[in-house]
Amino acid sequence: MVTLTGAESIRKRPPIGFSESDPQCLDIGLVNNMSDAALEATERQFRALLTAAAGNVKVRLTFYALPEVPRSEAGRNHLSSYADINSLWDRHLDGLIVTGAEPRAPRLMDEPYWGSLTRLLDWADRETSSSIWSCLAAHAAVLHFDGIDRLPYSDKRFGVFVSTLVSDHPLMACAPRQLQMPHSRWNDIPEDAMSTGGYHVLTRSEEAGIDIFVKQRKSLFVLFQGHPEYGAETLLLEYRRDIRRFLRGERETYPFMPHDYFAPDAVDALNALQERARSDRREELLKEFPASAYHVTNTWRHAATSIYRGWLQYLCAQKEQRLSAG
Repeated sequence: MVTLTGAESIRKRPPIGFSESDPQCLDIGLVNNMSDAALEATERQFRALLTAAAGNVKVRLTFYALPEVPRSEAGRNHLSSYADINSLWDRHLDGLIVTGAEPRAPRLMDEPYWGSLTRLLDWADRETSSSIWSCLAAHAAVLHFDGIDRLPYSDKRFGVFVSTLVSDHPLMACAPRQLQMPHSRWNDIPEDAMSTGGYHVLTRSEEAGIDIFVKQRKSLFVLFQGHPEYGAETLLLEYRRDIRRFLRGERETYPFMPHDYFAPDAVDALNALQERARSDRREELLKEFPASAYHVTNTWRHAATSIYRGWLQYLCAQKEQRLSAG
């Protein structure tokens, strides 16, 4: 069961059935750094994934946001229902999830929220049993703690890629040996730097590189370059958005189609749209985005649920140890 809390309810009594002294009751925070258009979808995705993974575990999920992430008025209004990030600094949480964000600066340290993000990293190491860092947030973690910088791709690593489990770890106890994972990123972490920095690679893709990796500090840091939380249509909507940006002249190149995602008939129709767009570049062409492209399937949900189930069970075990130690 997953119960949501916000700016007001976090200060009130816990939900019915939730006990601070029960190892099967977990307090988890989610710092949502996604763009305004993706805020609600991200909330739904993580809520659905945690609900599917929780089983008998009770999760109290509280949303937070970094104040320096650029927002429209509508985005700021939406975030008014979130808990204040400043309320975290004097709290302990069992677990924390931090999403990525669309890159705006060439260097991570030049992002406007870098100071808040590094403060959050230091806090998570002290005050959580484990935390999950997604995509750009994972890159920020390895840069802040170990000075490992990401390397840029010439274009986005985009689509659904097959990953292989390459190392045993309790988090992956229920995960299949091979799993599919969505990726959407402009940068990569070199694996040799990961090994030197003491990170433990759990899954790897021949085409997409490192997928999931961990490092035990005071807290267990779980880092994803992929996006197991994505819904079936997330990559589709991102691709469509990038086509619109091309048609508007907001990007110079036509976006690459997501890898191994669309059915063959949709691929043919999307290739035809691309040819027309290159010779007749205008936003009205987006009306010709084929209906067949919307027939996509979430092929990674089982693997995603098993990974998050392993993480929740890890948090329960850590909480039980902490309670037993008094």
